[in-house]
Amino acid sequence: MLKKIVLATVASATLLTGSLSHAAADTPFHNASYDIARELFGEINPLFVEHWKQQSGKEVKIVQSFAGSSRQAQDIIQGKKVDVVTFNQVSDVDILAKRGLLRTDWAQQFPNNSSPYYSTTAFLVREGNPKNIKSWDDLIRDDVKLVFPNPKTSGNARYSYLGAWLFANEKFNGDEEKIKAFVGKLLKNVENFPTGGRGATVAFAQNGQGDVLLTFESEVINIAKGDEFKSANLEIVVPEVSVLAEFPVAIVDKVADERGTREQAKAFLDFQYSKDIQQLLTRYNYRVHNPEVVEATKAQFAPVRLINPNEILGSWDDITAKHFDNGGILDQLLATGR
Repeated sequence: MLKKIVLATVASATLLTGSLSHAAADTPFHNASYDIARELFGEINPLFVEHWKQQSGKEVKIVQSFAGSSRQAQDIIQGKKVDVVTFNQVSDVDILAKRGLLRTDWAQQFPNNSSPYYSTTAFLVREGNPKNIKSWDDLIRDDVKLVFPNPKTSGNARYSYLGAWLFANEKFNGDEEKIKAFVGKLLKNVENFPTGGRGATVAFAQNGQGDVLLTFESEVINIAKGDEFKSANLEIVVPEVSVLAEFPVAIVDKVADERGTREQAKAFLDFQYSKDIQQLLTRYNYRVHNPEVVEATKAQFAPVRLINPNEILGSWDDITAKHFDNGGILDQLLATGR
């Protein structure tokens, strides 16, 4: 009889332990990010896992994917189950909202238009800057070859395109024909159009293609000062004027509500605004909003006048329809210039 009681007690304890273990584990959530964010979220994600465990007492797993943000958005539209997006292009979040996957006012759900950090487009050049690259004007010279991703698949590249357009807009006082001619020359000088930022980095820094790599300032600094391409002795050029590049985040409401992951998804995005993560972001050379961190890192970033594309070119819907949709100005310039 005693043996039976002991066995029953052990069985009950095992069942209870299993139940508690199950209760202490949250449903995994999927974060879809832009192509060159691998190292960044490779560091943020485990920090959030520990943070969530301390806050909630629960274990959580983050499933992570990387690709050009426009490609990620299309995959999500086609059925890829993603709980949160951490993108580098506002229009790639907007298109998900238009498809009913998340709320239309997503940009008001977190501070700074749901952009925890931001950057701009800068240039990476070879040792000694042999082509003497200083500004956007130098990128349209006949002796200069460029590398940057395809704006049809990469939010990163759309900012490079818009940086050139906005520079030319000021240079030519809004004369669209002259602006088109300028941007068309720049596109003609592109030697390689990979689908994402990582492919562009490899083409330039590893494979020796092109004279200038156009990418986010954060990536330019990471490449030039990091270990992976240290032997190439690449150099940073930040033009005096460039484009404001916001990095939007959002909960994919349809998926988060279906899976019951809203609480941890929101906490994950809130986490991006914490002082510790804002400090971490500056280590990856992103510009941030936290006043204390901004003050502490102001010497880290080159002075640059940033132009908000929405203030000059209208909403992202307007920009996308005019420039990046099929048959838009980008397609027209590519068809005539390359």
